[in-house]
Amino acid sequence: MTYVDGFVVAVPTANKQKYIDHAEGALDLFKEFGAVRMVEGWGDDVPRGEVNDLYGAVQAKDDEAVLFSWVEYPDKATRDAAGQKMMSDPRMGSMGEMPFDGSRMIYGGFEVLHEAGDGGQCGYVDGLVLPVPQDKKDAYRAFAQTTAAAFLDHGATRVVDTFGNDVPVGKITDFHRAAKVHDGETVAFGWIEWPSKQVRDTAWERLMSDERLSAGGDRPFDGKRMMFGAFVPVVDR
Repeated sequence: MTYVDGFVVAVPTANKQKYIDHAEGALDLFKEFGAVRMVEGWGDDVPRGEVNDLYGAVQAKDDEAVLFSWVEYPDKATRDAAGQKMMSDPRMGSMGEMPFDGSRMIYGGFEVLHEAGDGGQCGYVDGLVLPVPQDKKDAYRAFAQTTAAAFLDHGATRVVDTFGNDVPVGKITDFHRAAKVHDGETVAFGWIEWPSKQVRDTAWERLMSDERLSAGGDRPFDGKRMMFGAFVPVVDR
C-alpha cells in the first residue's frame, strides 16, 4: 500500500446504519477499481480543540458524529484511474441519496511516508490530521518512525503516516482550512490501529510518559493545530 485517499465527514447519528449500508455498497466499486482496503471509523472519543478540531473541520452539527475514513491503494496511478472510473460509472448514481451532507466532506490524496506493523484485527483507531511544512517532510518521516515504534511497543498493530499529495480546495471546507495551513505547508493524515479500545486506553496511559512521543520537544509541526480523535471501525474490508 503506497497511496491513500483520506476523508473526514459529518453524519447525522440517526443515519448511522444508512451510512454503513451506503459505504458497503460503494466499497464493492472501490474494490473493483483497484482499492485494497476501505475503513470507516465512527467517532467515539473526539475531543474539542482550542484552535481547531475534527468537528470544526466538517462543520459538524450537534446531532452529527464525525467519521474518519480512508481507502488504500497499491499506488497513485491505480487511485487516479479508480477516481476517473467512478465519476463515469452509472452505478454510482444509482446508489441513491447520500445519508450525509457531501458538501461538508473533506478529502484528499496522500502518499505514504511510513508504515509499521503487520495489522490484524482492528477494533479501534486513533486518527489524526495536522499541518506540516513541506520542507520538513524528511523530519516528519523520522518523527513518524520513532513514534510508530512506541505505539507498536505498547500494543498497536499498525501505524500509518501519510503526506498530502493531492488535496483539493473545497467550496465550503477542506483539509487546508481545517488544519489552518500556512504558506509552505501541506496536510498530513495518519492513523493507529489497535485490537480494542481497552488496549488503546491502557497504552495511552503509558505512552504519555514515553519520551519517544515528545521527540525532545522539537516536533517538525505545530502541535496546536493538530486534530485527532478515536474511532470505532464500522466498515473494514
